[in-house]
Amino acid sequence: MSWQLSTLNLYLRTAEKALLARMQDPKSARERLENQAVLFPMPSGAKFREIQLADGPKGLRLDAPAKNPVILWLHGGAYIMGSPRTHSAMIAALAQRCRTGAYLPAYRLAPEHPFPAAIDDCIAAWNGLLAEGIAPDQIVLGGDSAGGGLAFALLHHLLAEKRETPRAVVTFCPWVDLSLSGDTLFSLSTRDVLLPIERLPQIRDMYLAGSNSRAPLASPLFGTFRGAPPTLIQASSTEILLDDARRMARHLSDHDTEAALDIEDGLPHVWQIYQGWLPEADEALDSAARWIRAQLA
Repeated sequence: MSWQLSTLNLYLRTAEKALLARMQDPKSARERLENQAVLFPMPSGAKFREIQLADGPKGLRLDAPAKNPVILWLHGGAYIMGSPRTHSAMIAALAQRCRTGAYLPAYRLAPEHPFPAAIDDCIAAWNGLLAEGIAPDQIVLGGDSAGGGLAFALLHHLLAEKRETPRAVVTFCPWVDLSLSGDTLFSLSTRDVLLPIERLPQIRDMYLAGSNSRAPLASPLFGTFRGAPPTLIQASSTEILLDDARRMARHLSDHDTEAALDIEDGLPHVWQIYQGWLPEADEALDSAARWIRAQLA
C-alpha cells in the first residue's frame, strides 16, 4: 500500500464518509463534487470540447485521429450528482493509454429527473454516436459506480432490442443492484472508507421514485446478456458494492459472456479517479488499457 493510499483512506474515512452520511441535499453534494474536480489532474495534452449529438444529451468529447475507436463513458455519482467534467480527467487518462477518443454524456440526474431519464439519455447518446457514423465495434462502453450500472443497463437494452453491441465493456465498481440485496452492503459497511450504507436506500428511492428496483434497466444484475461482448469489471475488496461486481461477473458468465473480474485490496470506491496522484489508480488504468487494447487489436 502506497503512502498516498494510506493518506487518502484516512481522509475519506474521517471526512468524506461522515459528510456524505450527513448531507441530505443533492444540490450541495453536486456542488462539492464539482469543486473537487479541480483536484483530479488532467493529463497533459488532453482537451475536451462540449458537443451535443443528434437527438442526444450534451456532453464532453475528447477527439482522436479519424477512425480511432471511442470510449463512451457514463459517469458515476449515485444518479444524483457527478457530470462529464468531474470524470473527464480519469477518462482522458484512460483514453490516452488506449489511443482512443472519448465521449461523456451529461445524462439527467435525480431527484429532478428520476428513472428512466438517465438510461433514456444514455440510449440517446449511443444512438448519437452511431448517427455520426461510428460503428458499434469501434465503441468501448464504460462507466463507474452508478455509471457502471447504466453501462450494463444500456447493454441489456441493446441485446433485448437485438441491436449491435459495443466492442467491449469496462466498468469500475459498478452499482448494478438497486434492490440492495448484496451481502457486502452490510458485511463491509465498516471497512468501506467512503460509502455510508445508511444513505443508499434514500438515494436509491430518489432515483427510482417508486419504480421496480429489480427492473433490468434500473438493476442490470437482473438483465439478460447472452451474446454480450467481452467485459472487464474492476472493484475493491473493501467496498460495500463488492458483491455487486462479483455477482455481475458471475451473471455475465452464466450468459456465456467473457467476464474478467479484477478485485484489488484495500482501495476506496472508484479509486481510479485519483489517477495522476495515486499510484494504485494509475496501475488500475494501465491494466484496463491493456485489456481494452487487446479487445481492439
